[in-house]
Amino acid sequence: MNALAATDALRIMQALAGLSLAIQTLEFLRLRTALSERGVWAWSVQQGDLAHASEATRAVFGFLSDERVHAAHLLLRLAGAAMLILWGSALPLSLVLLLGTVAILVRWRGAFNGGSDFMTIVVLTGLVIADVGATFGAAETGAKAGLLYVAIQALTSYFVSGAVKLRDADWRTGRALPVFLDGAVHGPLPPAAVLRRPAVAAFCSWGFILWECAAPLALVAPIAALGYCAVALVFHLLVFRFFGLNRFVFAWAAAFPAVVYAAGVPF
Repeated sequence: MNALAATDALRIMQALAGLSLAIQTLEFLRLRTALSERGVWAWSVQQGDLAHASEATRAVFGFLSDERVHAAHLLLRLAGAAMLILWGSALPLSLVLLLGTVAILVRWRGAFNGGSDFMTIVVLTGLVIADVGATFGAAETGAKAGLLYVAIQALTSYFVSGAVKLRDADWRTGRALPVFLDGAVHGPLPPAAVLRRPAVAAFCSWGFILWECAAPLALVAPIAALGYCAVALVFHLLVFRFFGLNRFVFAWAAAFPAVVYAAGVPF
C-alpha cells in the first residue's frame, strides 16, 4: 500500500474534525436550557470554580457564558465546523475553533466528555500547526508537523491506557471488565451475561490490553495503521454502544488519517 500524502491526510482530518465538532456543537445547542440561569448548570453556580481567578478572567468567562453570547458562539462554531468539512482550514479558523473549544471546556472544569475533549484539542492543535506552516509559506512542512503531532498523541493515548490496564491485577484477571460494564448507560450487565464468565472476561481484557499496548506497531506500515485504526473504530463503537459516548467515535476518527500518514513516514 502506498503512503498517504500529507496534503490528502490533512484534508481528510479537516473534514472528520469538522464532523466531530458539528456533532459536539449540536449537542451543546440542545443543552442550552440546562445551561441557562433556569437550568442545572447555571453560570451563577459554575462561576464559583473561578473564584480565585483574576477579575479580568472572571469577566471574560462571564461574558462568554451569557446565554445569548453562548448561543451565538455555538452557531459560529457550527458554521466553522461546516467550513472545515467543505473547504478545509486556515489559521484564523483553526485558532478560533481551538480557543473556543478551550473556553467551553473551562466551564466544565476542563472536560465535558473526558478523552474525547482531549482528542478534539489535539486534532485542532494539529490543524493550527499545519495552518501556521501554510501561513508562512511552508505548507507541506506544517502539514507534516501537524499530522505527526496528532499521530503521536493518539497512539500514546492508546498505549498509556493499555499500560495502565496491564499494571492492574483486576484487568489482567478480567475481574475489572464486568464491574466496568455494570456502570454502562443501559444499566448493569444481566446476571447471565457472557461477559460475566471469568474466562470470557479475562480473554476480552487481554485482548484490549494487547491491542492498546501494540499501538506503536501501527507505525510499521500504512496497512498496519489502517488495520489498527479499523480495530480502534470497532472499539469506540463498542464504547458508544455500552456507554453512549458517541463523541469518542468521531473525536478519535478525526485522528486516524494522521496515524495512517505517520506510518508511511520513514524514521
